[in-house]
Order: sequence, then C-alpha cells, then structure tokens
Amino acid sequence: MDAGAPDSGARRAGGSGDRGGRSGRDSCAGARAARPGRAAGAGAGLGALTGLLGVGGGFLVVPALVTVLAFEMRAATGTSLLVIAVNSLASLVTRGSTTTGLDWAVVAPFTGAAVLGAWDGKRLAARFTGAALRRTFAVALLVVAAAMAVDAVVQSAGRG
Repeated sequence: MDAGAPDSGARRAGGSGDRGGRSGRDSCAGARAARPGRAAGAGAGLGALTGLLGVGGGFLVVPALVTVLAFEMRAATGTSLLVIAVNSLASLVTRGSTTTGLDWAVVAPFTGAAVLGAWDGKRLAARFTGAALRRTFAVALLVVAAAMAVDAVVQSAGRG
C-alpha cells in the first residue's frame, strides 16, 4: 500500500470525523512517511533530555511522535509503549546491579496495580476520539507541570 494512501477505515464520512487523525491517513501511514533520520533525531533529543532531567521520558515520547513525526494519537500511544518497554529493558540490563535495594513489598503491589490500571485505561480510551485523548493528555501534562512548579517554588522559598 502507498504510504500516503488511506486504508478503508482511515476516514469517516466527511473526512473530518477520523478518530483524532491529523491528516486522515491510517494510523501507520505517518510512521511509514516519517524519515528514519527525523525519527532518530527525535529519539536522540528525547534521550538527551531524559538523561539530563533524570526522568523516564515516557511523557515526552507521545508529544514527540505526534508533533515531530505526525503520528495519530492512537499510533503514538502504542509506539510510545513499545519504545518505553525496550528502553526500560535496556536500562534494567545495564543497571541490574542497582536492583539489590528494591523493596518488593512496594514494587509488587505498585506494579500489579499499574498493570490493572493500564487495562482499565485502555478500555476507557476506546471511548474517546484521538483529539479528545490529545486534549486530556495535554491537560494532564499541564497539571503535573504546575504541581512541579509549585513544589519547586515552595522548596526554594523554604531554603531562602
């Protein structure tokens, strides 16, 4: 199939009712049309930023895929999960010696609840369009950013 050609389910009647797509193409068309160099550049930038900030970076992968590589929200979510899983496995392998101090009484229930929450979240996400998911994700990022900003101000005021 041509990378730019929509598949049979890519467009809704009228062309504007697709489930969150930016261009009316199917979910993978944006991925096929993206240049590998651009994807590598976005990945390197995310890697550098997450290394600098000391965060996992998962919250940055979806916006990068949507804005830089023109993925639709649903395709970006799945791609992000795969990228995070591979990156986490690589990190675990390279830092395996640091796992000796893990508190399994916390890790096990936290992980189990996170898995159950992910299943519930997937079922909930199926009820929304890609555009609604993008807005929800943006609001969540803004709330987290505001909370972090308030925390940073409070901590710096406490030291001053």
